[in-house]
Amino acid sequence: MERASRFIWHLKCGRKEQKLFLEAMITVAELFEKSTESLQLFTDGEKRYSQLLFDICNEVLRTGKRGRPLKVLPKGLVVRLKNKSSKRRDAEGKLKKVETPKSEHPETTEKPEKKDVHANHVEALNSVIRRCLSAFRRRTNTYAKSVRGLQRVLDIFWIVHNFVRTHFTTRKVPAVALGIIEKGLTWEDLLQIRLLC
Repeated sequence: MERASRFIWHLKCGRKEQKLFLEAMITVAELFEKSTESLQLFTDGEKRYSQLLFDICNEVLRTGKRGRPLKVLPKGLVVRLKNKSSKRRDAEGKLKKVETPKSEHPETTEKPEKKDVHANHVEALNSVIRRCLSAFRRRTNTYAKSVRGLQRVLDIFWIVHNFVRTHFTTRKVPAVALGIIEKGLTWEDLLQIRLLC
C-alpha cells in the first residue's frame, strides 16, 4: 500500500509461504524500477520481506578495497522493520523498536525518522478486510473456502477500494490521489466496464 494516497498495489491471498512473500516483493521491486524517487518500505516483524527484496534487487558495491565486494540495497531504496521480537535488543539491553535488516547504499540520502516507521495503515486495512468481507471473518463452511474464491473476493475489494470508494483519512479516492484517474468511478461506471480478455 502506498501510504500517502492509500492506493493498494497488490492484494494476494494464500498460505504464509515463500511464494506469497515473493509475489509481494516482485511487485515492490517493479515499483522501485519504475519510480523516479526513492522508495521506503516499512514492514511488520516479518524478516522474509527484506531478505527476498534483497535477493531480487541488490547491487554490488565496489570500493576498491581488497576482499569480496559488499552487496547492498540499490541507491534510493530504504527498508525498515518494526520489531516484534524480544530477542532483538541493542548493546544496552533495550528493545530496538526499528531495525535496518539489510545494508543500504551509502549514497541513499533520504532516511525515515523512527516515528514514521510503522505499518499502522496496513494493520488498519487488514481489520477493514476482516470487518467488511464476511468470507474472511466467518468460520462456517471453511471447507468451501478455496484460495481462488477468497482471491476473487479480494480482487473485487481492490477495485472498490482503489477506484470507487473515498478513503476515510485522505477524503479522496486512492486512484485519484495518486493521479491514475481524474475522478472516482461510480458503481454504474464500474458495472459498465467491459472486461478485456
